[in-house]
Amino acid sequence: MSESIEFSEFFRLLNDIKEGEEEKEKLLEEKIKEYQAAENSKSFLDELGKIFIHLGITELYKYAGSKDFRGLSKLEKEKWDELAEKNEDNLPVFLANAMITKAKSNKLPQKLSTKWEVRPREVNKHIRPMAQYITEGIIELLE
Repeated sequence: MSESIEFSEFFRLLNDIKEGEEEKEKLLEEKIKEYQAAENSKSFLDELGKIFIHLGITELYKYAGSKDFRGLSKLEKEKWDELAEKNEDNLPVFLANAMITKAKSNKLPQKLSTKWEVRPREVNKHIRPMAQYITEGIIELLE
């Protein structure tokens, strides 16, 4: 399956918040909850991406100790370095590993395989690339 998948709408929402559109913060919360359940997904890749976006944002907030995306996007390198030391990992590695670990511990590949009638190895081969894709999108908006 070589279906194209992207989440530009979600990343535009993050960018709008970063740029100061505070009224969109409630929409972000709703979108994150929606993505947690990943309902209305169009494919296993769409569902995997939504779940990883939920995990990525949730883990970002835990990592930084804040749910203020705009504030996080304004942090200086020194503060990110302090957070990396405190969390014993830099943010990109932390986020990607959290997504991969949680996917495997929650048996996500097997669940998606059964739900979408694809082979487990097909789902498994997309776990790491999807985690990297979502992580890169989040990090890009924080810079």
